[in-house]
Amino acid sequence: MIDAPELNQQTYDRCARVFEQIRKLLGLEIRMHHERRQIEHGEIFLFNHFARMETFIPQYLIYQDGGHFCRSVAAAEFFARDDRFARLLSELGVVPNNHPQLMGLLARDILRGRKVVVFPEGGMVKDRQVLDADGQYRVYSRSAQTRRKHHSGAARLAIGLQIFRYAVQYRASRNQHSLLRQWAESLGLGSVDHLLTAAHRTGTLVPANITFYPLRISDNLLRQGAELVSGGLSPRAVDEWVVEGNLLLKATDMDINLGDCQPVEDFCHWYERPLLRYLARQLPDLPSAFDASFLDAGLFRRMAARGSLGVIHRARDAYMHAIYRGTVVNLSHLASTLVRQQLERGVSAMPIADFQRVLYLALKRLQSVPTLRLHHGLRDPGSYQQLQGESPTALQEFLDSAVAAGLLALNEDTLVLREKLRETHDFDAIRLENPIEVYANEVAPLPAVAEALRGALADLPQLTPATRALALFDDELQALAFDRLQHRTPAHAAINSRETASADAAPFLLRPARPGALGVVLVHGFLASPAEVRGFGERLAAAGYTVLGVRLKGHGTSPWDLQDRPWHDWLQSVTRGVEILRALCPRYALVGFSTGGSLSLIAAANADPALAGVVAISAPLKFRNKNLRYVPLVHGANKLVSWLTTADGVLPFRPNEPEHPHINYRNIPLSALFELTRVVAELKVVLPAVRCPVCVIQGDADPVVAPESAGLIVEALGASNKTLHWVPANRHGILYEDIGATRALTLDFLSRLAPPEVPA
Repeated sequence: MIDAPELNQQTYDRCARVFEQIRKLLGLEIRMHHERRQIEHGEIFLFNHFARMETFIPQYLIYQDGGHFCRSVAAAEFFARDDRFARLLSELGVVPNNHPQLMGLLARDILRGRKVVVFPEGGMVKDRQVLDADGQYRVYSRSAQTRRKHHSGAARLAIGLQIFRYAVQYRASRNQHSLLRQWAESLGLGSVDHLLTAAHRTGTLVPANITFYPLRISDNLLRQGAELVSGGLSPRAVDEWVVEGNLLLKATDMDINLGDCQPVEDFCHWYERPLLRYLARQLPDLPSAFDASFLDAGLFRRMAARGSLGVIHRARDAYMHAIYRGTVVNLSHLASTLVRQQLERGVSAMPIADFQRVLYLALKRLQSVPTLRLHHGLRDPGSYQQLQGESPTALQEFLDSAVAAGLLALNEDTLVLREKLRETHDFDAIRLENPIEVYANEVAPLPAVAEALRGALADLPQLTPATRALALFDDELQALAFDRLQHRTPAHAAINSRETASADAAPFLLRPARPGALGVVLVHGFLASPAEVRGFGERLAAAGYTVLGVRLKGHGTSPWDLQDRPWHDWLQSVTRGVEILRALCPRYALVGFSTGGSLSLIAAANADPALAGVVAISAPLKFRNKNLRYVPLVHGANKLVSWLTTADGVLPFRPNEPEHPHINYRNIPLSALFELTRVVAELKVVLPAVRCPVCVIQGDADPVVAPESAGLIVEALGASNKTLHWVPANRHGILYEDIGATRALTLDFLSRLAPPEVPA
């Protein structure tokens, strides 16, 4: 009989609610990444160990995800006294590591459908150094003060449980129902059928990696309070209060990356499975699968047991490899690895601009590595494109921390690598003394990171405006994927399910074999996507123009995404497109449809010398729908409701019946309509500043835009070269449908824009 306190669901629920509130209060952002139902199918979950909070967060997340109870193991000292805390741990499924039937207890719970959480490193790995000089996985042992292999307890548990499963299958094949009933009763499985079901389940291990970001080493109130109470802290305690206190007190990302389920049987060579089945045929009960006296009894049993050690070690090495390959790579990992590489080359200083460019080029390489999990900051161009700027905003926290630790120095525009980077630090001091080493160690098992940085350094001298532009265009594709992912949660499902847009919403770059000097930036309309102008873009490219179709932020993803976007985000999408195209063409024109036309005119007010002209098609200055005048009022009511409650507003969305439902949203965020009115207001202000050639094309019976908008725009323009074309149409989408030769009119205007004189 295996003895252990029963898990308590009320305690689980209560602790889950408390932890959720604490998490929100502290600003701890936890992201658990898994796509292949690992929590449902996994049995033994293996995590790396860097901070104490890891010992209880995985169980909470697994329970929150699917309601699964977990067993985990804690130091026996927590159970030394039968106090309230020890009872709480027991009710949450925690057992002491000196439990006399530990393996049998964990195996029994797995058979009953519960999960087991294991930390195979056997302690915190503060330096994150897991590779020895020979490239083998080893970690530092504080007790032995040397490096050692990881614990194999999880593998022993998995193999012992597999032996018992074979035993159940064997007894069932021999119709030994009396023994099976005895086993089912002793394990609390209720019936032989339940036992057989558990025995035929595939035994699985799930390697998982926990990555914290950023690592902060500044002092905090927790450390100060602990020292005040204790009268003095050891170096080990100072390290833990500072580093782990900051993980709790300051906004921190905690990424948990679940690897693929590893079937236990996959670790067995063909000649090893008969050894396990031989042990299974003689197994009297579950605990005996882990009992050394049973496994060592008799020559053949001893030989079979020793043969199983190869399976155990192979499993241990495989899941440790998967754990460390699951690190979620962030910008500080890249920066730290670059610093280490420069040290190894003997480089002591580097221009900060080059440092940032290398990081950008490296992360662009890593984005195409399918086996890597990147931190969301390396997937979101809105975050990492700061590396392209004059100041290192995206790196600032990393640099400030490294400078404060005496590892780096900033000398005007140069990053100086200081000698402290080469010093060796004690295991309990390295996180405070050299966080760069900790970051670099963490991604050392990922050779793709070092390779990407070496490649980026080699690419730096050959970096041209054109190659940079192509990287920036790829950022636009990355942004689409990132924005879509952010708005694919259950909270967005109801609105998303009503959407019918199926056309490819990706921005596009079309480069003819023999491009002319003039390029064209195409800007789609409100609620649409680049698919709206793609057909015309292909016609332009066939005529010799380099064409970039931009995607306005919030479009082509989800109406929820559009709800969060101010109109300046749309304008920035246009200016980013201009930046890309200017690197590929000496001059460019802006061609925008509907709201895209208004944004094109607003962008033209900046008087860019490289801008040759603008075509504004069905650009709104007034709308047919008079109810739009009430949008600011409703928007204000929505904002008030959202401030006072958790609701999204009294009328967050209104239905839309678009002309092209395969391109346009069918749900309009009221906030986006409000932003549209702000675009119109801005357009009225800036039209006199638009002095480049402008062609305005308008349908005379447009059902959306009031046709008089065209005349008002032309009248207000500051340009002397301005043309207005009326198209007979009772449709709004005259460019997409090419009504009244709209495309030909546009091509004719572009052909008359004089190309620049190219210097000899």
